[in-house]
Amino acid sequence: MSLPQHLVLFARAPRRGSVKRRLAADIGPDAALAFYRRTLHDVGWRLGRDPRWTTWLSVTPDTDASNGALWPCVPGLRRVAQGGGDLGARMARPLRELPPGPVVIVGSDIPDVTRDQVAEAFVALGTHDMVFGPASDGGYWLVGARRRPMVPRALFENVRWGTACALGDTLAGLPRHFRVAQIATLDDIDTGADLTAWQARNRRGARDTA
Repeated sequence: MSLPQHLVLFARAPRRGSVKRRLAADIGPDAALAFYRRTLHDVGWRLGRDPRWTTWLSVTPDTDASNGALWPCVPGLRRVAQGGGDLGARMARPLRELPPGPVVIVGSDIPDVTRDQVAEAFVALGTHDMVFGPASDGGYWLVGARRRPMVPRALFENVRWGTACALGDTLAGLPRHFRVAQIATLDDIDTGADLTAWQARNRRGARDTA
């Protein structure tokens, strides 16, 4: 019998001034908050209702985990606190603490992520120890672990988060025998220029399918 699959959506409480600060500097805090809320809702609904995996919404700050008004109201979506530590410590926690089965972690601010891409990551974990979805800025929007036999103790240590070295640092810290897969490159929307380019792509896509 195959083990259950766990999808973890990482999210920050959608509050003015605390999310998408670089984007807010370009388009204003209210517009940035509106974009983040819409993306969080869309990604939660798109991925959280898929019966192929159990979806966990891992939120920060921890004090907002019980505030249902802040989060997408998706049937079956399980909300948990991220806990303390840097991003690496918070991502390592579900990989070590969730019930048995492969785990895939995705940022909730990736507007283009699809169910097929998440499914592809889980398929990759059938034959690989880790899977990554690279971002063009040198980071990654998805990370997953097979968790058999274990998660490396030093996973996510000495990673320069928020830099072009994040993916390379993470890969360098994996055991040499680990089999690693990569899926599609996607990006979140960090700046006004990112938002403009994303909107233009969506308009072109809509015209192409009209």
